[in-house]
Amino acid sequence: MRSYHLSHSGAGLAGLTVREHETPVPGPGQALVAVHAASLSFRELMVLDGSYVLPVEPDVVPVSDGAGEVRALGPGVDGVRVGDRVAASLFPSWQDGPFAVEHLPQRGGSLDGMLTELALVEADSLVRVPEHLGYAEAATLPCVAVTAWNALTGDAAGVRPGDAVVVQGSGGVSLFALQFARTLGARVIATTGGPGKVARLRELGADEVIDYRATPDWAAEVRARTGGRGAERIVDVAGLLDDSVRAVALAGTIACVGFVGGDAAPQLDARALFASGATVRPIAVGSRAQFTAMNRHIEAHQLRPVIDRVFPFDEAVDAYRHYADGRGFGKTVISVR
Repeated sequence: MRSYHLSHSGAGLAGLTVREHETPVPGPGQALVAVHAASLSFRELMVLDGSYVLPVEPDVVPVSDGAGEVRALGPGVDGVRVGDRVAASLFPSWQDGPFAVEHLPQRGGSLDGMLTELALVEADSLVRVPEHLGYAEAATLPCVAVTAWNALTGDAAGVRPGDAVVVQGSGGVSLFALQFARTLGARVIATTGGPGKVARLRELGADEVIDYRATPDWAAEVRARTGGRGAERIVDVAGLLDDSVRAVALAGTIACVGFVGGDAAPQLDARALFASGATVRPIAVGSRAQFTAMNRHIEAHQLRPVIDRVFPFDEAVDAYRHYADGRGFGKTVISVR
């Protein structure tokens, strides 16, 4: 079997190499998964450049997201069977409930990830993937899809029919959030950085699309398009919390997913936040229970992930370069077999 390894976080693509290994044998509670596909997310770029917020072990097998088929099981496993089509949770020990410090070990960081032909994983971290999805599609789910699902449904309020939901850009989290919000009955307002993606966002179900290059004050535009009320929920992937506070409805929710806009410490007016009555909720992917619930929703609505391009396993470095370029629309996938 072959696996990619990253010499250390911060090494960049120069630190990514492929090596051969003996086929591993699953121990108690473990499963051996023949990985069919893996997919990249913004998290993987942070692991490469050393900016990821959680520990990354030297020589780790990178990439948190993958899907495949169970090939062998160790003693004491009864939740999955050989032949099951599965994906693995990013935080293996986070089964349900709130996130806690004991759940920090994460795949593709402090634990080996999925950029490998065979992955030895904790059997109780596996979830069966929706039947209508191929392996390339299923590989896109563990990080960004679960994050989007948690952002919309992981709090007491949740998204309700008729709510206005803002999604930012056309990255993986935002595209999944758009699809989920639509099937939850929300009115979706998408933002994008140019006219080229407007039509594609509308095709996916966005009710309104705001080009923030043509309309830099997108927060004011959100208010204008909601009759001054603002959006009940904003999925903030760019770290634009000051703008999100201006765009959110009274007592609405801002799901803080990340800061792909490059500013990890935006200015936030405490008075404006207090006046908004908004809840700002940081999102750290989600639990296995949320992953399972999301898959049921995907299956019930026959949703399909948006895939930009698929690269073969031997061209994984090119896949990273393509994804980092940022001009794609949808997920970058690496086909393993």
